[in-house]
Amino acid sequence: MRVLLPVAASTAAALVLAALALLWAVRQSDQISMERQQRTTERRIRAIVGELAKEQEMVAVWNETVLELRKSPLDEKWLDANIGGWLHVTFGQDRIYILNSRNEPVDVTIDGIRVAIEEFEKVRPSLASFIQGLRGDTRSSHFGHSERPVDETYLTSGRAVHDAHLLELQGRPAAVSAMKIVPENDDLVQEPGTEFLLVSVRFLDGSFLRQLSQQNLIEGLRFSRVNEPGEGQVGVPLRSDEGNLIGYFIWRPELPGTTILRVISPSITVVCVLIIGVMTLLAHSLRRSMAKLRKAIAELRASEAQAHHLAFHDVLTGLPNRALFDASLDRTLASAGPEGPLAVLMLDLDRFKHVNDTLGHHAGDSVVREFGQRLFGLLRGSDIIARLGGDEFAIVLTGIAGRGDVETICARILDAVRRPFDIAGRQAFVGVSIGVALAPDAGSERVDLMRKADIALYQAKAEGRDSYRIFTAVMDEIVKVRSTIEEELRAALVTGNDLRLFYQPLIDVGGQSIIGLEALVRWHHPARGMIAPNQFIPIAEETGLISPLGEWVLRQACLASNRWPDLTIAVNLSPVQFRSGDLAQRLIGIVSETGADPRRIEFEITESLLLDDSDLSRSALKMLRQEGFKIALDDFGTGYSSLSYLRRFEVDKIKIDRSFVQHLGEQDESVAIVTAIVSLCRAMGLTVTAEGVETEDQKLFLSQTGCNEMQGFLFSRALPEEQIADLLGTLGNMLSAQGAAKPTLPVSRSDNGRARAEKARA
Repeated sequence: MRVLLPVAASTAAALVLAALALLWAVRQSDQISMERQQRTTERRIRAIVGELAKEQEMVAVWNETVLELRKSPLDEKWLDANIGGWLHVTFGQDRIYILNSRNEPVDVTIDGIRVAIEEFEKVRPSLASFIQGLRGDTRSSHFGHSERPVDETYLTSGRAVHDAHLLELQGRPAAVSAMKIVPENDDLVQEPGTEFLLVSVRFLDGSFLRQLSQQNLIEGLRFSRVNEPGEGQVGVPLRSDEGNLIGYFIWRPELPGTTILRVISPSITVVCVLIIGVMTLLAHSLRRSMAKLRKAIAELRASEAQAHHLAFHDVLTGLPNRALFDASLDRTLASAGPEGPLAVLMLDLDRFKHVNDTLGHHAGDSVVREFGQRLFGLLRGSDIIARLGGDEFAIVLTGIAGRGDVETICARILDAVRRPFDIAGRQAFVGVSIGVALAPDAGSERVDLMRKADIALYQAKAEGRDSYRIFTAVMDEIVKVRSTIEEELRAALVTGNDLRLFYQPLIDVGGQSIIGLEALVRWHHPARGMIAPNQFIPIAEETGLISPLGEWVLRQACLASNRWPDLTIAVNLSPVQFRSGDLAQRLIGIVSETGADPRRIEFEITESLLLDDSDLSRSALKMLRQEGFKIALDDFGTGYSSLSYLRRFEVDKIKIDRSFVQHLGEQDESVAIVTAIVSLCRAMGLTVTAEGVETEDQKLFLSQTGCNEMQGFLFSRALPEEQIADLLGTLGNMLSAQGAAKPTLPVSRSDNGRARAEKARA
């Protein structure tokens, strides 16, 4: 008994402490889970206001909407297909009202059905102050214009004028957004104060509630006017932007602590009763207690294992993260020894940013998750796969026989990623670039192997993406050479001694005279000799040196323009330069400092700049044209040529790429393409320049087709400035002395061959 009492007392004390600790852990676990669900719900409810404005922007900032609303009578079918019905079907908006400049309804859509415009009068009292605030009459607005502004990252147009709020509408919680219907650009004039308004309503107690419940796995989510949650339920108050209480969102939260307590509490109760009531069975009770203790230890170890898993695995895909990958690769290399064959693969998704930009980050997460699953299904259990972050993955292949095994795996990965990714009923297409480093050929240390796999990955992206490259010593040497070129180019830009401008003449077809020069930068390295532009220009673009290099070229070209005031000087601009917000101001400043005439300076851009379609690019080009500079679109036809780009980005000249000109007489497609480009430009009032003219036959055909200007080795190659003066006299006399008899297309292959040989020698 003397032994039993201390044992019983100690046991009772231990049980009490364990119970308190368990209750505390249960309460903490439940509290954390409830707070997480509440934060998720509140963020999603507040986010709907911004999403509503984003959805409106697609139709409110649109020239076609403005033009349609100016018609009388209105085209009801168009309004339903493009505004009311479309917003309901596409985004689930419950009500869409279109108001004229007098705030009178002209079109009303409720639940996807057009109804009588008088239906607006039922909600006018609730929205009057809101609408007046958007119109600028803040004196009568309870909300105040933009009191609750939408996050600017939601809107892509700087023209959107909107106001959005959470409020109570007809006794229901609602997100309401009103946006002025305005043109998308300055091509269409809209008098201030005459704008139509687009008012969208999304009730929060309807389909939105079901979506929120399904997307966030919230059980029993409902809306109530009063805070009367049932047993085991919680409520989150919903307040309007005026601060008024609208109601409560009520649901049954996930309570992991309570669930665990419910499972183990019967066993604990039985143990306690046995210990207290049957002291004579102390030994038996102690054994049962030990069993329960072992179970608790097992659960604790399971929790610890889960925490360890989360620390070393990616949450989105469940794959190992960078920390676990590094440790696993180190162990694999150590166990394989210096001669153990293995391959390290670095993978990066192509066009992934486009998926995020067009479909949203949730779509990007879905693509990453499914891509990880596809990779996992392709590999063996002995291989290592990890997500390093973003759209970057890494793989270690062990037990490979050689290069052939790696190439087979890479080909299977490329095939797997080319299949479309299904995202909420839509399809997304991406590619993948893969860099491979083979051990021990490329090294036997983790850092070295990953660095070289990264170099191979960079090579795959540089050579067109959606492919794989295996590291070679040449790639490493290329990287080192690129680094050296970068350092030496920085030094050359400081002194300017080794950089020179060459000029290639531009010939006027009608007057048979030289009307301009294209400035082309050359780098005469003191040790390496002449370095081709295609070797150092990409490096300058990647390292940020393209801006000082481009400004140096412009300054030298402007000084040359002062020496040849009758000629136009063309200067190439890189798309990278347009990433700077003050590019136009800097270029205008350089031209002003040198005293050059802006009307004699022509900037050449490429189609890749138009493809970006950024506000920075458009505003910079617009400012340059306003100052008198001419804009030419270089290499037209080789990229993403589109009439919409020519309409959105005003240019003065189109330059037909030399690849089409060189094949005139050899390929019927080139003849058709050149003819089509010239016809298009003439219809749009644009000057047409043909590049790469090498033969008289090409010159005659282009002249007869309607080209305004030509450039090519037939007239002259690019020359240094000191030779230009002689060329101006020599080439001018040659052009004026040419006879009238000229050959016609098609050109013989032997003539083309001679022309190309002359170009190679030049």
